[in-house]
Amino acid sequence: MADWNGKVQEAVDRTETEVRRLIQYLNDEVVPDVRKQSSSALRTAAERLQELAKNLDDRR
Repeated sequence: MADWNGKVQEAVDRTETEVRRLIQYLNDEVVPDVRKQSSSALRTAAERLQELAKNLDDRR
């Protein structure tokens, strides 16, 4: 039984280490790219909305 508990604890410890590594990777690599792409998408949407507003004004 002690051997089984030791194996479970070892698996839990490895899992915690891997989860920490995953969180670090997401924070360092993924989040900055998402923020960059999100701001770019917002700028593109703003440009399209300006064009739409201009078209609506021109129709008056």
